[in-house]
Amino acid sequence: MAQLKVTQIRSSIGNKKNQRETLRSLGLKRIHDSVVQEDRPEIRGMVATVPHLVRVEEV
Repeated sequence: MAQLKVTQIRSSIGNKKNQRETLRSLGLKRIHDSVVQEDRPEIRGMVATVPHLVRVEEV
């Protein structure tokens, strides 16, 4: 199955609580943190919630 590399590129300060919690759920804690996640609809939905804070690449 395909994988996605999700990298946080902007701070979550000043954003809504659900967006901060979504970053935490993805495993991102600070700027330039990267995680590799399975390409599933749940993960795509989380990324769609915070597209302005993350960069997504297929691995």
